[in-house]
Amino acid sequence: MEKQTYVSYFSPTGGTKRAALMLGAALPGASPAVEIDLSAPQLPRQCFTPDDVVIFAMPVFGGRLPALAVQKLAAMQGSGTKAIALVTYGNRAYEDALLELSEALTKQGFIVVAAAAVLAEHSMLRTVAAGRPNADDQQQLAGFAHRVAAKLQTAPTALTAIPGNHPYKEWQQMPVTPVASAACNGCGICAATCPSQAIPKDHPQTTDAAKCILCLRCTVICPQQARALPAQAQAALAQKLGALQGIHKENEFFI
Repeated sequence: MEKQTYVSYFSPTGGTKRAALMLGAALPGASPAVEIDLSAPQLPRQCFTPDDVVIFAMPVFGGRLPALAVQKLAAMQGSGTKAIALVTYGNRAYEDALLELSEALTKQGFIVVAAAAVLAEHSMLRTVAAGRPNADDQQQLAGFAHRVAAKLQTAPTALTAIPGNHPYKEWQQMPVTPVASAACNGCGICAATCPSQAIPKDHPQTTDAAKCILCLRCTVICPQQARALPAQAQAALAQKLGALQGIHKENEFFI
């Protein structure tokens, strides 16, 4: 059976998708990679074969994976399928997220043969890790892809040393949601694409705080740029994360 390569990502603001596609494009395969958007509101069940190779890419939220993203993995079923785990983070730290992703994939029947922690623009303060993943990151991902391809030719076993701790770090979401300004024209694009369906289709100017995961997709997808975090929250984030703007971290690869 001809193997198929998949690039599967949970990428509300685009940085994780960009990194995943860079890796997927550089990974030699028998056919073009198929994309799976894990952040889509509705996700059909997908079963993979032992001959497939799947890249799973997710962003880091406070050292962890978004809980909703982990839930979406329930629709992904491996059968000894080889997987590459990739997390993106915005210059602070990825902490337990890469281990969490690897273990979640193993639970779903995948064999995690390689893993990576890649820099991407911080979703809450875009000046942190601005422009990443960039051309240098793409070159590194290409080199990693070729190392993975070589490993896949050797009946690879699962990785046994991925950074992270048990129990996973406890994390609590900021008690805030994006708000809509007077520029909102009610087009409903944010509601239609919200991963957690936290924006009512009939009232897109509002946000359900109980459902919102603070992924900020609505703030980047709005054609009117009418959605943003409240000014007070933005100021607090700038003060908290501002020191990270001048830091250049390196990607980490495990194989």
